[in-house]
Amino acid sequence: MSEKRPILTASDISIVFGGLRAVSDLNMELTKGELVGLIGPNGAGKTTVFNMLSGVYTPTSGQITYIDKKNHLHIVNKMTPAQLNKIGIARTFQNIRLFGNLTVADNVRIAMHAQRKANPLHILFRTSKFRKDEEMMTNQVRSLLKLFGLAEKENELAKNLPYGEQRKLEICRALASQPQILLLDEPAAGMNPQETKELMELISFIRKEFHLTILLIEHDMKLVMGICERLYVLNYGRVLATGKPEEIQQNPEVIKAYLGADAAGGK
Repeated sequence: MSEKRPILTASDISIVFGGLRAVSDLNMELTKGELVGLIGPNGAGKTTVFNMLSGVYTPTSGQITYIDKKNHLHIVNKMTPAQLNKIGIARTFQNIRLFGNLTVADNVRIAMHAQRKANPLHILFRTSKFRKDEEMMTNQVRSLLKLFGLAEKENELAKNLPYGEQRKLEICRALASQPQILLLDEPAAGMNPQETKELMELISFIRKEFHLTILLIEHDMKLVMGICERLYVLNYGRVLATGKPEEIQQNPEVIKAYLGADAAGGK
């Protein structure tokens, strides 16, 4: 059962670009083990929110706090993506950002850099500590790839994978950093219905397997309504509504702004 204490809290965060207020006074909480969706029309500010939560953008005002696995409190407003990744916040992107000319295994291995125990001298002289490190990382990479059905393709170049498998690999790489919170930016973008169904099952599985808190942006309403426990709806940079999927489906303001009559009727 999920703890009720929030591990990520955004308090009145706003961001202004050249006089344009892209996100206004947004409040959001994620509790441990939740699977939460962030939805809204195009241009509503969803990716901008993700970019603030993941260190790509710094909020103009407001504060974002995070409690890590060791129960340490961090104010993350001005932390870089690399710093956030190190304390347990990882993300994927709407546009796949794999290293196309590296192998599938090496794409995952890169994300494990912060876990390396060997120092540069151990690496330079190929000490026993270095070899132990390499063995540990190789085993972890293979274990993750097996979970994602990619084990047999570990030596293939990432750019040669089918689109759906590239999406899986990006999520796999994010998990390799051992996050507590995983931010998924439109993970089903470009997928066919069968791939989307498999992705729904995969997201539900990894949430339970890795004890993750997941926040996802998604336009596929079937995916969102099928796996999310709670939703935030954005419109013009503000939170229009928040609640359980069934509550959001019946919310007149949400129907008007985004879902449409068919979605509201559950079709």
